Amino acid sequence: MSIDLHYWPTPNGWKVSIALEEMGLPYAVHYVNIGAGDQFKPDFLKIAPNNRMPAITDPEGPDGAPISIFESGAILQYLARKTGQFGGKTERDRIAVDQWLMWQMGGLGPMAGQAHHFLKYAPALETPQDLPYAKDRYRNEVARLLGVLDKQLATNEYVAGAEYSIADMAIWPWAILWEGQQQTLDDKPALARWLDLVGARPAVQKGKALGEEKRSNVQDDKEAQKVLFGKRD
Repeated sequence: MSIDLHYWPTPNGWKVSIALEEMGLPYAVHYVNIGAGDQFKPDFLKIAPNNRMPAITDPEGPDGAPISIFESGAILQYLARKTGQFGGKTERDRIAVDQWLMWQMGGLGPMAGQAHHFLKYAPALETPQDLPYAKDRYRNEVARLLGVLDKQLATNEYVAGAEYSIADMAIWPWAILWEGQQQTLDDKPALARWLDLVGARPAVQKGKALGEEKRSNVQDDKEAQKVLFGKRD
C-alpha cells in the first residue's frame, strides 16, 4: 500500500521524497501549495497541526494500523525504523546518525531558512525590509555551520561516518542551496566533494526533481509573500 506524501518542492519536502525513493517505498504525492495557503486547510491540519509540510500517512503503520506523521526529522526516523535502512547498523551508528539529524533540524535548517529570508525575500517584500544586521547574523551563522560540516566530512565519507544515512538526506537539500545563502565552497573542499557524491545518487536526483516545475519565485510573487510571511491568527 502506498504512503501518502503531503509535499511541496522545498528543502524540507525534498528530505522525505529522497528518503522514499532511496528506500524503495511506494508513495502517492499530494501537493501542498504553501504559496497558495494549502497548509492551512482543515484536512491538512488534521495530520500536520503545525501547518507545515511535509507530512505522511502510512496505511501500514505500527501494528498494521494507519499513522500520520509530521516534522521531516520524525518522518525520516520513522521510515528508517520501518525499513531497517539508512538509520545506522549498530547502536553507535544510530547515535551518530541521530545527532547529525538533530544538528540539521536545530541548526542548519532554521539558520539557512532565516538566511534565505533576510537575504532574498525580505528585501523583495511589498514594503522592502533590507536589514544589514539580520543579513550578517544569519549569513555568518550558516558559514559557521557549513564549516562544521566540512570539518566532519574531511574525515568521513558521509556525514555520520562511512555509511550513507538519513542524516545525509536531511542535510543535503539545505546545503546545496549555499549560493542563495551567500556562501562559498572555495574553503570547503570536503563539503563540495560530498555535495557531488550525494547529488549523483539516482534516488536523490529523482526525489529532488519531484514537482520541480511547481516551484515559483517567491521574490516576485506578492500573493505568496502575503501567505508565507504575513501575520496569521
